[in-house]
Amino acid sequence: MSSTQEYLEGNKERFLDELKDLLKIPSVSADPAFKEDVFEAAEFVRAKLEAAGCDTTEVSPTEGFPVVYAEKILDPAFPTVLVYGHYDVQPADPYELWDSPPFEPVVKDGKIYARGACDDKGQMYMHVKAFETLVANNALRCNVKFMIEGEEEVGSEHLATWCKEHKDRLDADIILISDTSMIANDIPSITTGI
Repeated sequence: MSSTQEYLEGNKERFLDELKDLLKIPSVSADPAFKEDVFEAAEFVRAKLEAAGCDTTEVSPTEGFPVVYAEKILDPAFPTVLVYGHYDVQPADPYELWDSPPFEPVVKDGKIYARGACDDKGQMYMHVKAFETLVANNALRCNVKFMIEGEEEVGSEHLATWCKEHKDRLDADIILISDTSMIANDIPSITTGI
């Protein structure tokens, strides 16, 4: 077993516990009652990116909810991957239709059920933990930047302005988006253009 595989196996429970902690934060961007929770989720993501090995991390304000920006630049001559995702979630209403409370993650048949588990906290956090694993095993071979927003579920109203204001920081060779469609659980899907 490679050191990367050993790291993943050795940290699997911690990774899942951290994801569950993120899923417990009701970061509903569409409801002002959850405003503080959205900011809490942004700080949670920032702190985990810092702990994962990013050299620069920040919760960058917008006119609405902030963008979490982080990066690790190994060498300016190396290729750069920009990872996009979001930490906000849809409202959970109507609550009575849930089999379990939407912000109390439950594992059934090896799957986590909670609001945001698959749109988009789960996918986004997978990229954070993959990055951590590569850094911890000295296996990262490119520069990585993260742009994780908090308004995707309400139309990303302030993202374009943020991107224009920070376009110099967003220079990348490829963008990895952790929020796209799946054909089915047993059919791999790669979206090559949006």
